[in-house]
Amino acid sequence: MATRLSVITTRTGDQGTTGLGDGSRVPKDAPRIAALGDVDELNSMLGLLRTETLPAQIDAVLEQVQNDLFDMGAELCIPGHVALKHEHVLFLEQALAEHNAELGKLEEFILPGGTRAAALAHVARTICRRAERAVVALNNDETPAPDSTGAVNEPVRQYLNRLSDLCFVLARALNRAAGQPDVQWGRQARP
Repeated sequence: MATRLSVITTRTGDQGTTGLGDGSRVPKDAPRIAALGDVDELNSMLGLLRTETLPAQIDAVLEQVQNDLFDMGAELCIPGHVALKHEHVLFLEQALAEHNAELGKLEEFILPGGTRAAALAHVARTICRRAERAVVALNNDETPAPDSTGAVNEPVRQYLNRLSDLCFVLARALNRAAGQPDVQWGRQARP
């Protein structure tokens, strides 16, 4: 993408529409814009998580994920553009396997918490699930391109699904790295 913004306030969206990367305009509440906004929010949340002191290996994974999410945003912004491929999904699957192998078996449901970094990873997980729902809604809303599996490139849908799992695993790994146990759901009899 060669276009760079030099003017941030354009006033072109004052009437409730926004421009896509292909030059078309859509309502700001269109499913494509909702998906794009949720992916952007997820990327921002990961940026906030990365301001914490993280193990270098986890930070490197998150750095790559942020770049992938930016590419995903471009893909969502330009209908028909493809940026994410199955290799991106494989990267997440490898990171999942690597970090999950270091963790103990889950004995109970995990509550968000522990260290601040782990809690932020859980917030990222929930934002990721919302972004995934928005992308699925977009996929169901728009007519698929010929010779495709949907209006949204399949690796985009897969990537968000794997990323939410990775955020869960990273939350556990961050607690473990800090010597903090997982916060387990307590099955307590209620009066």
